[in-house]
Amino acid sequence: MHETSLVSALMQQVEAAAMELRASAVHRIRVRIGELAGVEPQLFASAFELFRERTICAAARLEIVTAAAAWTCPGCGAAIAPGQVLRCPDCALPARLASGDEIILERIEMEVPAARDRGRNVPPRRERTMEATDV
Repeated sequence: MHETSLVSALMQQVEAAAMELRASAVHRIRVRIGELAGVEPQLFASAFELFRERTICAAARLEIVTAAAAWTCPGCGAAIAPGQVLRCPDCALPARLASGDEIILERIEMEVPAARDRGRNVPPRRERTMEATDV
């Protein structure tokens, strides 16, 4: 079950982002997992439940978005329709996987102090931080 090592890496990224922004809490984490990434979303979610305990992510909700595989022709760039033979209908070259094998941290929603309030004793407000990195 390599999902645990993937979630461990995810938590390190989220905690680093939260620390950098001096967040007081993480509310939501969105991850995109390609259908050919070799990851079971249910196992990933179960591992997340275990890893988030006693962290800044303790109350965070994990949102998993699955991404379908997309194939293209490396010669002419034509898109290959899902379920078709993995060869270009125009030039007969073997198709290349364009997407669908990725694991990407897309979004972290956390409470961070406004830039003007950092270092002062002001309650945090809810802000959204976008990330797009491979886990």
